[in-house]
Amino acid sequence: MVHLKQPRLSGLGRNPAAPADVLVRLATHRAGRHGLATRKGQLPDAVVEALLTHGGRDSAVLLHGGRISPAMRHRIAEHPDPAIRDAHADFVRTMVERGVPIGIENLVEAYGRPPAELAAASDPKLRAMVAEAWRDRPMAVQLALLSDPDPGVWAAATKAEHPGVPPEHYARCLADPAVQANVACILPLTPDQFARLLEVGNKTVLRAAAGNPNLTADMVVQLQDRADPSVRIAVAFSRHVTPETRDRLLALVEAEKAAGSVDACVALDWSPYEPNWLRDAPLAERLTYLDCPHAVFRRVLAAGWDLPDEAWQRLDDDPDVSVRRAAARRPDTPPQVLVRLLRAHGEVFHIRPLLVDHPNFPRQVLRGFVDEPDPRVRVVALEDPELPVSVLRRFAESEEGFARAGAARHPNVTAELLERLLADPEPRVADDAAANPVMRRAQMDRILTEAGL
Repeated sequence: MVHLKQPRLSGLGRNPAAPADVLVRLATHRAGRHGLATRKGQLPDAVVEALLTHGGRDSAVLLHGGRISPAMRHRIAEHPDPAIRDAHADFVRTMVERGVPIGIENLVEAYGRPPAELAAASDPKLRAMVAEAWRDRPMAVQLALLSDPDPGVWAAATKAEHPGVPPEHYARCLADPAVQANVACILPLTPDQFARLLEVGNKTVLRAAAGNPNLTADMVVQLQDRADPSVRIAVAFSRHVTPETRDRLLALVEAEKAAGSVDACVALDWSPYEPNWLRDAPLAERLTYLDCPHAVFRRVLAAGWDLPDEAWQRLDDDPDVSVRRAAARRPDTPPQVLVRLLRAHGEVFHIRPLLVDHPNFPRQVLRGFVDEPDPRVRVVALEDPELPVSVLRRFAESEEGFARAGAARHPNVTAELLERLLADPEPRVADDAAANPVMRRAQMDRILTEAGL
């Protein structure tokens, strides 16, 4: 998040071209420290010293591991102020006490013990946190966690599919309220086990069981008439239902959503379920879903790369843009398909790699996006690193803040344009401008001087 009061100081703290003496001055200001906290790479020792001096414990919490040099790790470990000396370890221990997930590297550093020893620690909250964070633990450690006397540890050990639950633990886990919901969605179920899960009456457990990919056709039939919208969605996505049943169940949830049901809205728009079984189905079976009226099936189909040309032509013209985007990620997408998709709908910038980075995308056409009427399509042009200054000036004058921010990040921006963008009323634009490594040293000094640094 941009530090709203001084976005330029925050951005300058992230600027990879800012020299150490600039960073030291930034460390004296809260907004500067905010930017330094999100800066990539190892911090120079002088900057770490300045952060310890001016940021105290708040800064010391983030000064650990690869963020600092071995010399500064030693310096902090022997610091006379215990609040600074123990800042990171105290933070990690607080997260463990509160049950807030934290990485295994942080746990190892804070407690000074290897993962296997932490998994056998006396504190059950720590054992549970290790079970949640150490995903590549050996099976011997997993077996010990599954036999732990604390239910919270069992629950943490069964949250992820890997390293998994050995068969000899199936029955106990499925019968235990602490872990039922975790394992009901993964383990192969006998008819009796499935029946007992239905009798539990717990909504979370029922939803988990409904999404289990190992359900038999008989089990799916037993779920078809459940009123829970999420269960209906899970059943509709099963391989065992007929198209007619699928249509009926999805229509029911759609009607409930239209009537104002929050549960139905969540089930339809935020569903964790997908027909993932379709990915591994034989090609002939997958192709029968080209005409499926439900986009999620066509989207899963489009994620395969072995479809015939006529199927790709259909998917490239699909009425649902998410299906077309999925199809466009195949290795041999024709250039004209990529260009047409981006001209119609723009880029999804939070999903990497971008479509403009596809090997078949003709990057020479990027400049042509400048004249697109839709600003969210127009900004695709900013992916051209050699965009002319005259074009960048148009983006800098745009009404849309996201377009001005794109100009502020561009590697071809001039000092004059950067100056204008540094004064932008929208904080994120000024922040991005200050983080641009093309900024001149004189501009950096002026930002610091104006802030009284």
